[in-house]
Amino acid sequence: MGGISVWQLLIVVLIVVLLFGTKKLRGMGSDLGSAVKGFKKAMTDEEKDKKDADFEQQTLADKKEQTDTLNQKDQEKTKDKDQV
Repeated sequence: MGGISVWQLLIVVLIVVLLFGTKKLRGMGSDLGSAVKGFKKAMTDEEKDKKDADFEQQTLADKKEQTDTLNQKDQEKTKDKDQV
């Protein structure tokens, strides 16, 4: 009670070719191939976008640290002026 045999698959393929014709099947195959290619490209682009977003977050964090450091220096200058 196993699956489909090779002969049954060949009969199904023959019926499909007779119904649709080789030109239409070739067109459907190329459409399917381009759809898969587009999907893969979109997935890799999405991964690149995630990496860029992580990079931007690091850059923003670095900028915040720099502004904090500058603010501390300004506070120290203000303290020095008050002492004089």
